[in-house]
Amino acid sequence: MDPLYKDLVNLPGAPSFEKPVRDYMRQVMKAAGVDVVQDKLGSIFGHLNPGSKGPRVMLAGHMDEVGGLVTGITKHGLIKMIPLGGMKGDVFLSQHMQIITDDGAIPGVTASKPPHLSRGSSHPDTPIKFEELRVDIGADSKEHAEELGVKIGQQIIPTNQYTVSKDGKKIFSKAWDNRFGAGLALDVLKTLKDEALDCELYAGATVQEEVGLRGAQTSTYMIDPDIFIAVDASPCADVFDGDDVSGHLGEGFLVRFYDPVALMHQGIKKHILKLAEAHDIKYQYYQSKGGTDAAKAQYSKSGVVVATIGMPARYIHSTTSMIHTDDYESVKHMVLTLIRSINDETLTTIQNDV
Repeated sequence: MDPLYKDLVNLPGAPSFEKPVRDYMRQVMKAAGVDVVQDKLGSIFGHLNPGSKGPRVMLAGHMDEVGGLVTGITKHGLIKMIPLGGMKGDVFLSQHMQIITDDGAIPGVTASKPPHLSRGSSHPDTPIKFEELRVDIGADSKEHAEELGVKIGQQIIPTNQYTVSKDGKKIFSKAWDNRFGAGLALDVLKTLKDEALDCELYAGATVQEEVGLRGAQTSTYMIDPDIFIAVDASPCADVFDGDDVSGHLGEGFLVRFYDPVALMHQGIKKHILKLAEAHDIKYQYYQSKGGTDAAKAQYSKSGVVVATIGMPARYIHSTTSMIHTDDYESVKHMVLTLIRSINDETLTTIQNDV
């Protein structure tokens, strides 16, 4: 995988704090000689084949990762927070976290009560809510925490421990959801920038996906695509005895045929499956309990043909998730093949095949 993926997951960027990620993406786009457009919320896209009379295609990951927001400091110097995105509190117990300030990161750990202190409690195993967690930065008091630089409204994210598995095929990291999609957009721009396409392409990433798909709504309205392709890390249930449509690491890209907020357009689904079979690209069907930016994009103006190309990932919305490099290859191959296939004729076929 291109080193840009590692660069991206190491950056901080909870919802509304995406600036470091956006700055990195802009730098890569500019270095590749790609024109850049940005909406007023901060979503950013590289533009290829401007002025094309062919269909307009939009490829989007999202820049933000799940995280916390500082809401207060206790008298003991512990940091209160609320979630930015969907997270379970017990997943974040005893985890290394960092508060991102203008002067750098403040390391900390989420406080966890040892079992010795829970003995005798009438509710020792009650699940903890994320907003009940406290981050211990080693401050001796509220005043000490403030002296160290903690302020209301700062973002809190996990401390990353990017690691490659023993077999070299899996990569553990925070923020695969969805720096993978942001990275793939850059990967695609670098690959296609000198190719003659039959379509106009915008590839990049949105903001604030984890808190309501907000950037997708504004950026899709700005670009006005004929086809919108979301690339997102999707949670696998394979190690939790999931079924045939719950996602399996290493088995290829995910054809997200259903989620609660978007049914894949039948024309684009048939086109993707036909291409995958013709080009021997490994894929699997996927039914999701959550949504992607495609859900908002489909409602833009008079409606947009949308699809989600899923990257299988274990343990998302936690401090560390896992992907498989074989799946990366299948996702990239599928996205490039799909973009290269789009012209006026294929668009008409897709739009009419519903």
